[in-house]
Amino acid sequence: MKIKSVTYLGSFGHEQPFPGARGPEIVFLGRSNVGKSSLINTLLGRRNIARTSNTPGKTRTANYYLVDERFCFVDMPGYGYAQRSKTERAQWKKLIRSYLEERDELRGIVQLLDVRHPPSDADKETARLARKTGKRVCLAFNKVDKIKKGSADVKIAGHLQMLAVAHDTAVVPFSSETGEGKRELWAWIADSFGFDSAF
Repeated sequence: MKIKSVTYLGSFGHEQPFPGARGPEIVFLGRSNVGKSSLINTLLGRRNIARTSNTPGKTRTANYYLVDERFCFVDMPGYGYAQRSKTERAQWKKLIRSYLEERDELRGIVQLLDVRHPPSDADKETARLARKTGKRVCLAFNKVDKIKKGSADVKIAGHLQMLAVAHDTAVVPFSSETGEGKRELWAWIADSFGFDSAF
């Protein structure tokens, strides 16, 4: 998948409404420090278009990226980071919920989870919320390069049981380090947009 252009459209949140439609959208959700920015950079073939940080909870707004002037990636704030105030965490939750329930351009939801750890209560709540939207959902189990292949398969199977996902939920083991899962995730995104898989 060769991306010709990526434009950062800006950060949108509680005081600034979501931007006008620039094409269909895929949203990325995940716990703080799960690697959303690294995954987005890997998909787009860019190093720093989505800013990464060693500080959990860094992303506080919905960050919009226009890809090839055709569609948008939307990077939502990481949820579940306890060291932010209750008020701020409640605002993030409201932002995510309002986007999922109201955004007409939304075509698919990618929820990232760390394959090494069982889903948290926040992960489970987000999975339920995503399921209720009726949109296509893909669970990307990140950091599979950190554990053995056989162990990853077993862990993913257990995590899926805990999340009680719908039967049509897509599952992609992913690694920003090795690129594993990049092709499969792009294929799911293209299908969600109704594009030719080769674009």
